This record gives sequence, structure tokens and C-alpha cells, in this order.
Amino acid sequence: MARFRLTQTNFAGGELDPRLAGRTDLRAYASGAARLRNVVIHPGGGVSRRPGLRHVAATAGDGRLIAFSTAVEPACLLVLTDRHLAIYREGAPIASLATPWTEDQLRQLNWTQGRNALLVVHPDVPPHEIAGDGGGHWQVTPQPFKATADGRIRQPHRKFTDDAVTVAASTTAAGATAVLTASQPVFAAAHVGTRLRLRDRELEVVGHQGPTALTVLIRQPLIDTQPTREWTEQAFSAVRGWPVSVTFHQDRLVIGGSRGLPNRLWLSRTGEPFDFDQGTGLDDQAIEFPLLSDQGNAIRAVVSGRHLQVFTTGAEWMVTGSPLTPSTVQVHRQTRVGSPDDRTVPPADVDGATCFVPRHDGQLREFLYTDVEQAYQATDLALASAHLVKRPRDMDYDPRHRLLHVVMDDGTIGSLTAYRAESIAAWSLQETAGRFLSVAVVDDAVYVLIDRSGQVSVEVFDHRLNLDAAIRAESDVPQQIWPGLDHLDGSAVTVVADGALREDTWLAGGAIELTEPAGVVEAGLPYAHVITPLPVGSLGNGVSAVGTSFRPTTLSFRLHETQALRVDVGSGPIELPFRQFGRDTFGPRPLPFTGVRSLSLLGWRKGGADPLWSIQQATPLPFTLLSATIEGIGSG
Repeated sequence: MARFRLTQTNFAGGELDPRLAGRTDLRAYASGAARLRNVVIHPGGGVSRRPGLRHVAATAGDGRLIAFSTAVEPACLLVLTDRHLAIYREGAPIASLATPWTEDQLRQLNWTQGRNALLVVHPDVPPHEIAGDGGGHWQVTPQPFKATADGRIRQPHRKFTDDAVTVAASTTAAGATAVLTASQPVFAAAHVGTRLRLRDRELEVVGHQGPTALTVLIRQPLIDTQPTREWTEQAFSAVRGWPVSVTFHQDRLVIGGSRGLPNRLWLSRTGEPFDFDQGTGLDDQAIEFPLLSDQGNAIRAVVSGRHLQVFTTGAEWMVTGSPLTPSTVQVHRQTRVGSPDDRTVPPADVDGATCFVPRHDGQLREFLYTDVEQAYQATDLALASAHLVKRPRDMDYDPRHRLLHVVMDDGTIGSLTAYRAESIAAWSLQETAGRFLSVAVVDDAVYVLIDRSGQVSVEVFDHRLNLDAAIRAESDVPQQIWPGLDHLDGSAVTVVADGALREDTWLAGGAIELTEPAGVVEAGLPYAHVITPLPVGSLGNGVSAVGTSFRPTTLSFRLHETQALRVDVGSGPIELPFRQFGRDTFGPRPLPFTGVRSLSLLGWRKGGADPLWSIQQATPLPFTLLSATIEGIGSG
């Protein structure tokens, strides 16, 4: 019988789709796992128990999180719920304001940051800016387009009706009120407050008399009172819809799509983000054009990158021009993947690539320009882990840890460790006692919105914690009673005091009472991390283990700063003891262990059947696995 030694040196393949269980020939099989839950995969290949979640604040219901920072305002977290905005800095509330967006509309919000403000758009609501002045004063205000001294507003215009429809005004004098009559029924009550142009002269609608007549205020003198086909109305309004997506590119504000013009792009005048006057087509004047192709292309997102990137329901586009001017702009379709139209998940920049959610489930695409092809490609980053990607509803990138957090519709978070230089795209799944709703990365802090049995709250991943919905408190004098857990009243909470696990406590009155005083306390809801490898596919030297009997004798784990290890090798969970302790002001405390822990195995196994081991533990203590080694004897 031949001896073998198999070492899985990393988990950089991530959790693999069960449908790949037979693909032992894949490179990802050797570094993948059957289950990776509540762990994060390091770019170097090791896996650690994910950080716990520290409770920040309760909210009024479902919502959306947005990171925001400017030269005027330091990094903040914006929490949008039903017609309400709460603003937090370093976990502390600093402002609360009313907003125009309902809870149902939050899923279709899009935004961009510029001019020390956040511009937020929705197809059914006029654009609004969220801004602070650095002195604690915040406001949410409608953002108007630029107006000129003669009463003209420099916003996009379009004729939405049949070209044969004519209109005529009853008078021509500037400042006068007139009746505007149409040759066909084209007017609605929602036209009140909008602007029209007759032969490029501005009118303001002040009244609705019926489908063929409006009362208008003449802002610029008209040429005559004769019926004309040369008339337009403002492109964005309650009648035609408001912008779907926005970004800033080459010092221009870019608007992508609206309800009435879903495939159209508008680029503002250079340096004037709310001036869309096309003028005579000079280099710095506004630009407007549609995306025309053989398929529907309702614009869902616009992104400023190496080029202006446009994501539509049917394809992905590149808009070029260096610089972009009315005479140099070129539009090229790149890929035919498409984005969903029932929700907006803003694309995320990950090391120069734009990650976006496609319209088909089970995918996450990377829109990346290649110098060889001189074009963009849209590689699927979830090809080997499609089972984890379930209708993404939000995502954001944590550059410090190279983690793209994708919130799924089922309430989980898929965490993608992305490291293109090493060809790493490894997925793990984060779960909690509740449903994740939204995510935002503010500086180095990853905030999440969570629904726990109908109570929605903001929490933040905290590397000092190993519990969820948790608090961490310290006192110079050891205490027995620790308040601050009102959000978990009526729940059983797990307690770690001075680094040691205490008995679970039923919470009442928002406080816990310890049997012995402690100086540092962590209390919250437990969660379990799971690491299960794939079945043994090879016994080394090119010998397949599938269908082959072998006898594993030793299982060894290389650990880093770990304080608890619970492993099941087929006969039930085994708790491996950690007996190293140190001492500080508050007495003995368990010390992290770095090194190799081994245990003996018995019995014969068959390759390609079941995994040889599984780590499943809820113990709220640090854990990091670097590699796993199996030694044994083969039957051949």
C-alpha cells in the first residue's frame, strides 16, 4: 500500500457550485470548498471567521445605505428609509431629514457625487441633492437646471408627439398669459409647471384646460400666433419621467435614460453640470444622442471610467472622445449581457474593472478593457459559484480587504475576494439571524442594513467582535451589570467577558448581569462559521481518488491566532482544547494559538464521496485556517 500526503494550501477557489463536484480536473477544485459560510477568504488563501456585527442604530424599516464624503464633509453614512434620511458619522447620528422617496422607490435610486453634494435620481421623482455645509447643517433640495436672465431654463427638450401635431399661441408678447392650442389631444394635467418651446422660444405652463389646450406664461416673445410643428417640451417632467442614472465624466454631468426616453444620453456643458444648452455645437457645449441598435437598450447605469461606460437592459456600451465634444463623440457596443430593469444595483469599481449585476441570475460580471482586444469584455466572476448569487439587490467594495460584498434577495451576502493579479475570484457566504438588506463601505468600515424579525437596524462589521447585533464595552473597574442592549430585549444573548465565554443570558430591561465582574464585555447574537472541503479527488502523482478506497490516518490544521476549533471527521464534533492562557488586569485570559493542531483518523474512506472533515462552530472566538493536510494509506 502506498502512503500519501495531501495538503490544501489555500481556499482561493472559494465555495464551488455543487454542480462542479465531479470536476476534479479543475484548478479551482484543488483550492475550493464545498461550504464556506460566515468566513472571509484572504487574498493569500487562508480563511478567517468573519467579523461580528456591532449594533449602530434602529431604523424605521427597509431602506438603502449610501457612503458619502466630500472636501466639506468627512465620510458619512446615509441611511435612506421611507421618506426619511438619517446621517451617521463614525456610528453616531448627526442629522435627520425628510426626503421625497418612498420605501418602494428606494430600489430604483441611482446617484453620483460631485460639487460637494450627492445627486440622487429616480425615474418618478425630480433630481435632488443631499449636501452638508461642514457646520452641521444638512439639506435635501430639488436640483434645478440652470436658468438664464431672460427666463429660459437650459434643460433638455424633446418633441414626444407625432411630428404632424401643431400648436398655436393666442398672443406673442413676453410676460403675457396665453392659451396654447394643439391640433390633437396631447396635453395632461401634469404638464402644469413644465416648460415648452415654440420655435425655440420658452413658455411656462400655468394651467390645464383640457387635452388640447394649456394656459401658458410667455417667457420669451414668440414669432407669431400661427400653428407650428416646431415645438418641444422639457425632456424630464412628471409627464415624461425623470433621469434614471447619472454620473460625472470629463467635467460634464451625464444623464442616462428616462421613462419617456429610455435609450438616450445627455451630457452637460463642460464645467456647468446643470446646463444642457446644445447651442451651436461648440466643443464645450452640451451633447445629446440616442443608443440605436437592433435590440432594446433602456439605460440602467452610466459609469465614468477609462471611458464613459453605459449599462443597458440589452448590452454594454463604450462612449469615447478625448475630450468628449459634439464632433468627437463615438458610441460602440461592447458586450451583450444586459442589466436588470426591476431594480438598480450601482456598478462597483474593483481595481479598475467595473463589476455589474447582469439581468440573468447566478452571475456577476466584470466589465474590463483589454489592450490586446482594444475593447471591453464582460467575464462572469461567479461562474464557479453561481449557486450563491441569487438576485443581487445591493453591493459595495471594501478595498482594504479586497472584498466585494453583494447583498442577495434571500437575505444573505456573497463576499467575493477579488485579486486580479493572482487570478483570484473566491466566494464565501455571510449569514445572520435575519436578512441583510443593503451594504455600504464608508472609509474602512462596512455597514449593513439588517431585518431581524421585523426590526430593522444598521450594524457594522467590527473585527473586535465575534457576535452579531452586538455591543462591546469596557470599564476601568470590573462591572457585573452592563446596559446598552435594548435592541435585543427578550432575546437570549451570548456573552464574552474578559476574553472568556460565559453562559448565555436571557436579556430583560436592556442589560445583562454577569455572575462575576468583568472589565471588557461583548454581548450579542451567536453565528456559526462553516468550512467544509470538497471530497478527495486525487491521491497525488496524478492518481485519481474517485471510487478508490483509502485510509486517512492523520488530519492536521495550520492555524493562525485561533482560540477555538471544533471539527467533525464523521463521528460527531470534536472540540480541540486550547490551554494557553495569559494574564492581565482582570485575571487569566485565553491566548491566540498559531501553529499546527493534529488529530488521528480511523477507518477506510472512498474518494469522490463525502468530505473527510468539516469545521462548524459558533464559539465567538477568533479563528483563522491557513491550510489542511491529510496523511494516509492508499489501497493501490
